[in-house]
Amino acid sequence: MARTCQRKRAAPVPGRRHLATAPIDVLVLDRQRTFADAIAKWLQADSRVASATAVYSAQLARCMMVTSHIDVMLVDADLPDNSALTLCAEASSRDHPPRIIVLSASAEAGRIVAAVDAGAAAWVRKDESGEHLLHVIGRVRRGETWVPPAELGQVFRLLLGERERMRQEDPLAVLTLRERDVLLHVAEGADRKEVAARLHLSVNTVRTHMQSLMAKLGVHSALEAVAMTRSWLDVAGQDHRGTAGEPLCSRPSTARGGQDGFMISRRIW
Repeated sequence: MARTCQRKRAAPVPGRRHLATAPIDVLVLDRQRTFADAIAKWLQADSRVASATAVYSAQLARCMMVTSHIDVMLVDADLPDNSALTLCAEASSRDHPPRIIVLSASAEAGRIVAAVDAGAAAWVRKDESGEHLLHVIGRVRRGETWVPPAELGQVFRLLLGERERMRQEDPLAVLTLRERDVLLHVAEGADRKEVAARLHLSVNTVRTHMQSLMAKLGVHSALEAVAMTRSWLDVAGQDHRGTAGEPLCSRPSTARGGQDGFMISRRIW
């Protein structure tokens, strides 16, 4: 049976920093009951925490997400069977997901990246102070992501390395669905205004998408973007039909010369 801390709010402890948001509901999941209870009790004493509940298994946490309102969930990174990452992914797929802070005795960059990929908003070492935990809770409640500063450099390197690997294996993987749509129409030969009309977007929005996808692909022009992704665009285009009913990217042109090139509008992007 999970132990729920009393909802009565105690007077704030002198000198404590408080969360910069309305009172919140916190769920603490840790297999070490003493630790989970202590964290929940400590949080409950803060005037900005409406409730703090301690549970000791991923299954109980799932039940709480269904039956209770949760703003922030603290999750033990060392749960068995990789349950922490699974729970992060499940929680982040909900309509109104809680912000998840992963707690662990250590802070390895690889594990942090895996947690963030699964939907976690922050990683906090268990030997940090309660004040620090409250500070991070406040930041994630404002929509921020927090990573231990000592690991930030390595985390960035791992994330950039993963993006480069994905770009080499499938350049389209780093693009959003809307950026792919824009690039598909550009490959067909549409200019900025035509793309905007087809996708029911403003011309400025199309320009922004184009600038973003070129930055992600590391190119400087629409022609380069299409040339780099031509084989992947040809496959992706099978699910998108042009205005004449033909698959995008399938029409011959002289963008790179020869019959297998793409049409690129001569108008300046």
